[in-house]
Amino acid sequence: MSGRLVALCLVLGMFGAVGAFPAEAHVFGAGGAGFFQGLGHPLSGIDHVLTMVAVGVWAALIGRSAWWMLPVAFPIAMIGGGLLGGLGVALPGVETAIALSVLALGLLIGFAFRPALAIGIALVAVFGIFHGHAHGAELPDAASPLFYGLGFVLATAALHVAGLGLASLATRHRVQFVMRAAGAAISVAGVVLLIA
Repeated sequence: MSGRLVALCLVLGMFGAVGAFPAEAHVFGAGGAGFFQGLGHPLSGIDHVLTMVAVGVWAALIGRSAWWMLPVAFPIAMIGGGLLGGLGVALPGVETAIALSVLALGLLIGFAFRPALAIGIALVAVFGIFHGHAHGAELPDAASPLFYGLGFVLATAALHVAGLGLASLATRHRVQFVMRAAGAAISVAGVVLLIA
């Protein structure tokens, strides 16, 4: 497959994903939910899809141990945030923080920012806490909070892996500019989420 064709597929896939989902994942609660509802929930909002895929893309851009450490740090922090939300511990500006995570990750990818590993881990952990909190607040209503949470974490991991795969494909076919363009598109989506 030629580099141009790969670039076109990546760009079309990004724009198709942006148009396929509602602006926010928090359009329904977890009432009566179990494993499969948890598995599908991260896919129901562009804010979560973009953040979770972007974590994988950014990890690939940073390289080194970030390949696995960022995609592990995010779900661990997300679980912690989910527990806080489930216990009713309030965090200020959760939805704003989620939109900011989309914007920030888009900028980090767009500018190919490669910080020290500890900084990258800390950033995605903060993002993970807020994403987890948003859904943890819904956990008490779930039929099975444990299985709902498990499905949610597995879907998150799959989206991280998708981001890693997209970045690897772009690098292999020498179309890294697509990642910069994707970063720009993700940051624009973050701005839209902030003002929506």
